[in-house]
Amino acid sequence: MNWYKKDIAKETVKELHDRYGCDALGASILTRRGLINGEDLLFYMEDDKRFLHNPFLFEAMEDAVDRILQAKEEGEKVLIFGDRDVDGISSTTILYEYLSKIGIDISWRLPQGNDDYGLSIACVEEFAAAYGSLIITVDCGISNHAEIAKAAELGIDVIVVDHHTVPEEPPAPAIIINPKMPGTTYPFKEISGCAAVYKLLCALRFSQSELYKQEICLLNVRPLNDAYLIEAIKTVNLCEKDRIEETVVPGMLSIQETRLVKFLHGQQILCWDAPLQQKMLTKAFGNGVEFNMLDIRAEIARKSEALAQMSLLRLKIHSRIGRYKEKETGELDAFFNLFVTYAAKHASFSEENGSENRTNESSNKKGAPVTAGTETAELQLTALAALADIVPLKNENRILVRQGLASINEGRLRPGLSELFTRMGLHGKKMSSVDLSWKVIPLLNAAGRLGKADLAVRLFTEPEPAKRSALADELFALNEQRKELSEEALAIAGTAARESLNRFSGNLAVAADKRIHRGVTGIAAGRLASSLQVPVMVITFFDDGKAVGSIRSALGYDITSLLNSCGDLFSNYGGHAFAGGFSFESSKFEEILQRLEKLAAFMELDKSSSENETLNIDAELPAAYITPELLDLVDRFEPYGEENPVLLFGAQKIKIAAADIIVGKKEKPHLKLTLDCGKNKWPAFFWEQSERLKRDFDVGDRIDLVFQVERNTFNGMEKPQIILKDCKKSE
Repeated sequence: MNWYKKDIAKETVKELHDRYGCDALGASILTRRGLINGEDLLFYMEDDKRFLHNPFLFEAMEDAVDRILQAKEEGEKVLIFGDRDVDGISSTTILYEYLSKIGIDISWRLPQGNDDYGLSIACVEEFAAAYGSLIITVDCGISNHAEIAKAAELGIDVIVVDHHTVPEEPPAPAIIINPKMPGTTYPFKEISGCAAVYKLLCALRFSQSELYKQEICLLNVRPLNDAYLIEAIKTVNLCEKDRIEETVVPGMLSIQETRLVKFLHGQQILCWDAPLQQKMLTKAFGNGVEFNMLDIRAEIARKSEALAQMSLLRLKIHSRIGRYKEKETGELDAFFNLFVTYAAKHASFSEENGSENRTNESSNKKGAPVTAGTETAELQLTALAALADIVPLKNENRILVRQGLASINEGRLRPGLSELFTRMGLHGKKMSSVDLSWKVIPLLNAAGRLGKADLAVRLFTEPEPAKRSALADELFALNEQRKELSEEALAIAGTAARESLNRFSGNLAVAADKRIHRGVTGIAAGRLASSLQVPVMVITFFDDGKAVGSIRSALGYDITSLLNSCGDLFSNYGGHAFAGGFSFESSKFEEILQRLEKLAAFMELDKSSSENETLNIDAELPAAYITPELLDLVDRFEPYGEENPVLLFGAQKIKIAAADIIVGKKEKPHLKLTLDCGKNKWPAFFWEQSERLKRDFDVGDRIDLVFQVERNTFNGMEKPQIILKDCKKSE
């Protein structure tokens, strides 16, 4: 392995320390990771939900909200159709819970057994026969052209809430909430399907306030040399829609000669410190002009007296979000940020009440749980969905996951998740994003993989604890079955995949066998892609003449073009840049292989990147700095995952005080070292590397090492430990 520590400029570290209040070590790690601009740093430094993007930045959000509210008012039947994975299960759950809570006649459905991904014609027809009139697809639907057209033919409206890649022609007619829609103003495209649903729920909550759809104008006047700068922002649903600036020299222009009259006409105008604003407007235009303005400072004074005493200039200086802007924030922008923060709280944009973490176990007329303040429960599943779907842990994904993770670690577990934690012995253990990814998510995925995704949704939505307990037991049994099927599939697919490499120019591997269970094709493809270091397809066949498969990428290769190039041969397909699924008629199998053979010859994989793994060191630490307080630093960089790997430290000349060999159940023996770091003696584990003891180093030697720091919890006791990634005897 290669060890690499990027050189960084001390000036940059100092700037982060001075401007954002980072400690020196944290600032150096941020710099080394290239996180030095304000917009990136915001999501590493802040946890508050107020820094999330406004859901109404989705162009169709207002249409979606209005259609759902119409369904409520008219007593329509509504169907949620989701996907079978953790993202789809979570999306279905949180939308069903909320719509049930507000009294909508709601039901849900997921693919079962060997059903294809996405909405089906049969489902649409069955719903029409039951007099349904609105379908909401979650974590799917963006490629369901025929099904959505059929729904329209039968008088059913469709709202698509998805995050997958949008085809050249989006399905019509449908209201589409998708961050990847062409031309969207939504500022971040890489959220999960469940996050898109959470945004819809935030918008629905906001729709219950008097601010919904209201045009509100923020006005500010300030002196500018011998003139006055009059600036205004026009907002709807707390989104900026337009802005204007006019510089007025007293006595030079009447107000009718400016653009202000047209811009402000019919607007509700808010200002900060109305007497002062009116005084400056009078100086600019004379005594005959008076603006009908509402002073928002009086409203904020009831909530924060300290803020109410500040001028906009001081508010700008103290603006928390303003500090992360690369361009200096103006007074009007500071006013806008303050208005959004307080208006959102006033309108219950986010439910922040004392009952948020308490669940009312009573049921409504449909038997669904009624939750008093469900946002904490929603965010826990949103966090799981983000980790399960391997979305990049940057931008607002960080806040979404941190919020969910925080409530989990505070013991405020939502129904269903609490039962799973009890059986896994996780209550009281501080969970990390890595823990959730390795322990909880595979368990939830087992339901969908084995064709029983409904089991997980029923677990989360069941109001009776005893029944939830029984459902949790079923889920654990399914997971054990999934493990056995995965091992069988890997044994079958492994040989076939390796043998196929020559046919596909060494750039792709394909394994197809009827004995492989469809639910574990993705697991087998992922593990083979990791070991073979090429994209891998794993396919299985059914007796009815259909076939389904999964593809997983390697070396960062985007498999989207590969799937698109075979799109005319697939019955259905979709996914992300590095993982996808597809189905086709078995009779087309050989034609697909021939197409793939031609395509693979032109695939460009960076195979050199797999030959020498590089360990990118985030910080080099003297022995005295290797203390339990490092866990606080590790926590600050949570959540870890895609595009935010676990912190990796380096150290030199650390003495080995003791060594033991630990025999594993199946894997090779492990090595446990005790490292002498001065005041602290650290247990350090080197997985499957026992043979290196006495060969490369021994007790009493000093070693250079690259390592991670984590918690070990046993019998309620928490201890820090080191996980070695590599080490060598010091020179």
